[in-house]
Amino acid sequence: MKLPNINDYIAKWPLLGVDSTAAWTVTQECETRIMALLETLGAGYRRQGDCAVHETAVVEQGAVLKGAIIIGEGCFVAAGAYLRGGVYLGKNCIVGPSCELKSTFMLDGSKLAHFNFVGDSLIGEAVNIEAGAIIANYRNELDGASIKIRHEDHVIETGATKFGALVGDGCKIGANAVIAPGAVLWPKTHVPRLGLIDQFAYD
Repeated sequence: MKLPNINDYIAKWPLLGVDSTAAWTVTQECETRIMALLETLGAGYRRQGDCAVHETAVVEQGAVLKGAIIIGEGCFVAAGAYLRGGVYLGKNCIVGPSCELKSTFMLDGSKLAHFNFVGDSLIGEAVNIEAGAIIANYRNELDGASIKIRHEDHVIETGATKFGALVGDGCKIGANAVIAPGAVLWPKTHVPRLGLIDQFAYD
């Protein structure tokens, strides 16, 4: 069985120097992987503990940054945003007010508008997530059962109890949409406002 290859969804993933094992494996080890990336950063980053913010980025007063975090060139993180559990923002990303981003890589030019939650996910370049949309990471209705993904013509047993989504480059997720745990979105997928993407393989 062929697992979704991150490189097929996020074109610049190899440039990060993070391996292309299964996306849910990357997110489970997000802090460790970002700690390793912290040691490779070039000039222009201000570092405090395990958090590095590029000198051209803006992090408004009132944003909360916890754990290993890299905020890249030209990013904007609004007051009230909450980043935790290992977060990587590429260049020119936006995390708006009252957004929570947990154990996630988000690549260049991607945006969370406001009132979003994104957990345990890999977000490609130029992804736009409108207000109120969420990428859930835990199967509450199944008491945290391991996530099984129906992908193409087979079922993938991830073994992970927390995994949000692998979101390809250029996806657009409409306001108040819900991406249920274990989603895999091809590049340039459009999810309508109030839409639901649920690829879980129920028994």
